[in-house]
Amino acid sequence: MEFEEEPCRIKDETTEEHIGEAAASRRNYSRRNYRHTIVKMEFEEEPCRIKDEETEEQIDMMEVNEDKMHQFQKKMENEDGKTVVSQTEKNFTQKRAGKSGVKGFFTCSQCGKSLRNKSDLNRHMRVHTGEKPFTCSQCGNSFIDKSTLNRHMRIHTGEKPFICSPCGKRYRNKSDLNRHMRVHTGEKPFTCSQCGKSFIDKSTLNRHVIIHTGERPFTCSQCGKSFNRKSFLDDHLRCHSGEKSFSCVQCEKTFVFESKLRAHLTVHAGVKPHICSYCGKSFSKLKYLKVHESIHAGVRHYICFDCEKTFSTSGNLKKHQRIHTREKPYKCSSCGTSFTLSGQLKKHERVHTGEKPHQCCSCGKRFTGFSNLRTHEKKRCSEAST
Repeated sequence: MEFEEEPCRIKDETTEEHIGEAAASRRNYSRRNYRHTIVKMEFEEEPCRIKDEETEEQIDMMEVNEDKMHQFQKKMENEDGKTVVSQTEKNFTQKRAGKSGVKGFFTCSQCGKSLRNKSDLNRHMRVHTGEKPFTCSQCGNSFIDKSTLNRHMRIHTGEKPFICSPCGKRYRNKSDLNRHMRVHTGEKPFTCSQCGKSFIDKSTLNRHVIIHTGERPFTCSQCGKSFNRKSFLDDHLRCHSGEKSFSCVQCEKTFVFESKLRAHLTVHAGVKPHICSYCGKSFSKLKYLKVHESIHAGVRHYICFDCEKTFSTSGNLKKHQRIHTREKPYKCSSCGTSFTLSGQLKKHERVHTGEKPHQCCSCGKRFTGFSNLRTHEKKRCSEAST
């Protein structure tokens, strides 16, 4: 069925003439010199009407019932049985949507998402096609739209146009500034459904939720150990690689983890506020004291299920279990030899470096391991002194 849409027309009650909207606006206030009085012409606005080309019937759009409207919107089928929509119907539907303020007229054929503008649909379609027509001239990375490219370019230019008014910190993107502002406002809009704890952003909440699910998606390819965060895996991998990025400025000793370096620095500071009530030995951290006191108390909470041997610390149990599993996670970067304990690897590496940090105070002889020094002091130096 084909339709022809006629323009809205207005009836001039004085002349009985049907005129268009433009002409009506020009005539709306006409000056007539009846005793120097300006007479306002009165008009009756007729509703927009649709003409059915088959019946020649003029139909009021506002009064069309559901059955008639369904008839107007019916799609025609061609000889192949495929559905065809007339151009008149398309135009009517588009104009109807525009006049009624209907949003999301443009629909993605791939996922069904509705978008307001044709340009938005074109940009959205690139998600499905993978098209990235906007390329960075600096590094060659490509992007779906111009605005994303512009944000990326700030990485190269160093531009940070978004400034925090309370503290003056600058950001490249508006979203980063909005997230930072929550530090000042205290707003935490993302809440854990398990425990009720709230967070500043979605990514922090996602990391937290893994605690409840027990998920450990990041697995070490060398020993199979799993972690719930990528940063924890990266730290762990340094155990295998032997990389020691953190150095003590006072003795040049190096560490795999920054936390180990901080603990080591207390040795130089000499601060040991935690004292054992059994023997008076002091420790820099409370956890070290608790482990030490469990030795005095004879408490061994950690049991090996393979041989039923007990240990005072979980760390000692883990080291022991490698005897059963034959796991050797510590590998020498020079010769490839693997070891069960990190201390064994450290001692072995001194064979390659020639380092001998342990010196006999009696004869000045140096050794790679502390146990070697102890053996020397008990046998050789004691014999020499007698």
